[in-house]
Amino acid sequence: MAEAGSPTRPRRAMGFRDLVLFYIVTGISLRWIATAATLGASAVVVWLIAWCAFYLPLAFSVMELSSRYPQEGGLYVWSKHAFGEFPGFITGWTYWASNLPYYPAILYFTAGNALYIGPAHWQSLANNRTYFLLFALCGLALATFLNLIGLSVGKWLHNLGAIGTWLPIAILIGIAFIAWHRFGSATHFFTATMIPRTHFRDILFWATIVFALGGSESASFLGGEVHNARKNLPRGLLAGGVFVTVGYIAGTIAVLVSLPASQMNGLEGIMQAITRSADRIGLVGIGATAALLITVSNLGALGAWLAVSARLPFVAGLDRYLPAVFARIHPKWGTPYVALLVQAAMGAVFIVLGQAGTSVYGAYEVLVSMGIISYFIPYLFVFGALIRLQREPAGPGVIRIPGGKPAATALGVLGFTTTLITIGFSVLPAPDDPHQLLAVVKIVGLTALLLALGVVTFVWGKSRAAREAAPPDFET
Repeated sequence: MAEAGSPTRPRRAMGFRDLVLFYIVTGISLRWIATAATLGASAVVVWLIAWCAFYLPLAFSVMELSSRYPQEGGLYVWSKHAFGEFPGFITGWTYWASNLPYYPAILYFTAGNALYIGPAHWQSLANNRTYFLLFALCGLALATFLNLIGLSVGKWLHNLGAIGTWLPIAILIGIAFIAWHRFGSATHFFTATMIPRTHFRDILFWATIVFALGGSESASFLGGEVHNARKNLPRGLLAGGVFVTVGYIAGTIAVLVSLPASQMNGLEGIMQAITRSADRIGLVGIGATAALLITVSNLGALGAWLAVSARLPFVAGLDRYLPAVFARIHPKWGTPYVALLVQAAMGAVFIVLGQAGTSVYGAYEVLVSMGIISYFIPYLFVFGALIRLQREPAGPGVIRIPGGKPAATALGVLGFTTTLITIGFSVLPAPDDPHQLLAVVKIVGLTALLLALGVVTFVWGKSRAAREAAPPDFET
């Protein structure tokens, strides 16, 4: 691990305020508000169930583990301490790999909403695969470049993204209130309508909602660049968690007040709610403003996740599991530029692969499902590490979960179980996918390929490191 005070890298670039905004931009994705709203009034109850079964255990786990090990690397470091080198590497590898399908997925969502910035005829591009492909590639290039400059500058994009996340929610809530006052709610919130349905399609959506509540661990990867990380990481998580929870639930209610669930889709639902509701109450032009904010929000989120996941190959390079080139930092900007560029190149490959043999919306669904599986595998190790590390004494300054070891173990078991169930549901494609077999093959096949590449990379890295460390064998 690099020295915390290394003169070659900028340190302590993020304070408490930056952390709160970082947790907001990585914790809230506006696309999940629209996705959740397709469940109807029962989405509110599903949010609360997912919050209790997953978000709360994860937030408490991250709070204690980041307090125990606040250094750069996050869950990679926690898993390595709890289970050893190979589990630690696989935890970091799958987490890093999960961002590869995440980038095109969030960029497709951004591209769909960006069409609302311009005049009505821009909507003709809504099913244009070339437009979505080019938008995704350009967006990835922009976010990568800004991250190459470093967190001291890049954090302002993240902060702007957090503001761009909450302003559309606030706009939607305001519009929904006026629409409700004039016309009533488009969705009826009765006891009968709020009971979660157990149809196959609805259960599949539950996995997506659980996925939406991930991100509590994000800032822990940047521990080396956070001022007073042991104190500020848990505090920032708690403060940011309030905004995440309120934003998702309030945003979903506002969408459902504005539009019935049957009139929304996961790619553009929130913009549909804003534009149609704004037209109903006579607010001309608000849709374009909201679309611009949503675009900025998602580009900020993309930039934040690029900053997070690039630290994994960087730390693995320092630990010699990956070639030493991944540990290089830019001589001017002090950023892990090799890790960022390789990550961007792989993301571009996934943008192209995601469009192979399916529609725009089908590609979006495949990428989301694959991202859930590879993203949730590391959470199994996080909850397992929380349980296992309870045997170690907590040092001074460590923030423990209220209730001590029994409570930590119970939360770890609950989070582990929820994660395992979510992974199982994520393998199944949407019932209306026209190419269901192809979708399953792509989801399972690509996930298996990522895991196999991780195993090969670890074995090759260990072998290479052993050869480099071995003394020269001189012939006599």
